[in-house]
Amino acid sequence: MISGLIKLFLRNHHTDDIEPMKKFLIAGLGNPGPEYKYTRHNIGFLIADRLAKDLNASFKSDRYAQVSKARHRGKMLLIIKPQTYMNLSGKAVRYWLNKEKIPLENLLILTDDINLPFGQIRLRGKGSHGGHNGLKSIIELIGTPQFARLRIGIGKDFAPGEQADYVLGKWTEKEMEKLPGIIERSSRAVIHFVQEGLQSAMTEFNKKMR
Repeated sequence: MISGLIKLFLRNHHTDDIEPMKKFLIAGLGNPGPEYKYTRHNIGFLIADRLAKDLNASFKSDRYAQVSKARHRGKMLLIIKPQTYMNLSGKAVRYWLNKEKIPLENLLILTDDINLPFGQIRLRGKGSHGGHNGLKSIIELIGTPQFARLRIGIGKDFAPGEQADYVLGKWTEKEMEKLPGIIERSSRAVIHFVQEGLQSAMTEFNKKMR
């Protein structure tokens, strides 16, 4: 009898025994390697790093990604930085969605966007890939564009044909000065999404920055 109660207690209090609706997958997009760290295309990685820091979590290497697990007010956040390079980001997202049995509505992608002014952030619940190779890979491998994404504006200050060089280029000195505030605001938007839902987060964070 006592042994049975102990087993029941352990089952009910296991660290991974979390209801699926309370699990969230937060995927910051970027390219692995120190040479890419401060390129515009890697802002998803920087936000993932800040989010993990805000939640007192750390990353470790795992299947297809650097992975961090954090708890916040009864929710579990699985934060990943795919290590497959940008154009294969979907492999990591699909794997961790399936492994952790996370509902699609609890997926949030953190990505750069050349169609938004530098520093502006915008949450959306669905959309096309818009030419972004990371989003394109995710849509192809999970089979739907119906997932939330937090898009961070990097601007489009480049000549025709120079988009690749621009997104893989380093931030300017002026941009670097503003970057910490943008990353901090983006981390708050992710936590708001997890705790209050997409519509509330859109209302709060899709306002234009002054």
